Amino acid sequence: MPHDHHNHEHPHTLLPSDPALRVKALETLLTRKGLIDPAALDEIIDTYENKIGPKNGAHVVAKAWTDPEFRAALLDDATAVVSELGYYGRQGEHMVALENTPDVHNMVVCTLCSCYPWPLLGIPPGWYKSDAYRARSVREPRKVLAEFGVTLPEDTAVRVWDSTAEVRYLVIPQRPKGTENLSEADLRALVTRDSMIGCGLAVQP
Repeated sequence: MPHDHHNHEHPHTLLPSDPALRVKALETLLTRKGLIDPAALDEIIDTYENKIGPKNGAHVVAKAWTDPEFRAALLDDATAVVSELGYYGRQGEHMVALENTPDVHNMVVCTLCSCYPWPLLGIPPGWYKSDAYRARSVREPRKVLAEFGVTLPEDTAVRVWDSTAEVRYLVIPQRPKGTENLSEADLRALVTRDSMIGCGLAVQP
């Protein structure tokens, strides 16, 4: 029998133009159809934003700053090392650690989509998924860094790494000066999400 399109409302025709409103409207539609459970969805979001977030990555970085053997193992095989800490799973199956030094500053992008190490950094920020960041980070990384407030010495090389479905990257930012007497727990608070993407620096205490 012929299908009468006029008798059916399609979700995309009901969604407003504002992204936040579109998400809420889509969530409402899917809930009404019984396709999602709002409570379960809220729990997932809370887990990645607050319980996982960048806290796991900050733990790894602070440990690398304070434990030379751990640092060496992390740079050699990040996947195995972070898995031993319990940080593994979807979007984090294959990890590579990149260490920032006075000579080299590493920066991560995903030029094709938004591949991101969820188990270590949580949900990717909106700007990471934007077309502008994905394109400009490759073409003019220093300008992009400057817009994040990061100005590097001219003799510091900038290396841009492209995440893929196979490999995710974690940047180990330089440890701030004057933190030699801080505990690992205190150091974690200095590690920001942006510094582990390479678009920021660790916080100076």
